[in-house]
Amino acid sequence: DRVKYSYQMGRIFHIHRYQSPCGPLLLGAMEGTLYLCDWAESPRCMPELRRMVASLGAVVEESDDPVTAMTREQLEEYFKGQRIRFDLPVATFGTEFQRAVRNSLTDIHYGNTLSYARVADAIGRPEAVRAAAAAIASNPLSIIVPCHRVVASDGGLGGYRGGLTAKRFLLTLEQRHNTDVLEYVYF
Repeated sequence: DRVKYSYQMGRIFHIHRYQSPCGPLLLGAMEGTLYLCDWAESPRCMPELRRMVASLGAVVEESDDPVTAMTREQLEEYFKGQRIRFDLPVATFGTEFQRAVRNSLTDIHYGNTLSYARVADAIGRPEAVRAAAAAIASNPLSIIVPCHRVVASDGGLGGYRGGLTAKRFLLTLEQRHNTDVLEYVYF
């Protein structure tokens, strides 16, 4: 499923495919801002890309740019266990509620998890667990906005746009490299 190219519009949305250790990601940036870090093989990726490009009034160009290059570098550091937070210029899409949910995900510390119910609580909407889960599922900035850190209340993985194998990989990677884990010493 290819994106249709149209050079009638002037703004260029640069896309670059990045092969992560747990699956291919599609990176998308425009005018110095990262808009997309999505699982390339997800059925939601191309429709999300089309919607985003149309709303921005842009054309797609398969090319690298400084923001996608910086994203790749930071992802490489992340996968090596050398980076716990991303420092990238990102754009947020969605409703005010979706943006609030996704912003709260950046408060979940590296190597830790939080339940969907706790995320809803964190934004002051404890009754909106399903809506919070839907906002998390539609996150176009996977890994960068760490939706993989959200799990079911019973401790199960729940769902993940990149698939449960990728989610398990990311959580294991972070727990293995987490230097913030408290160690309890018993006397």
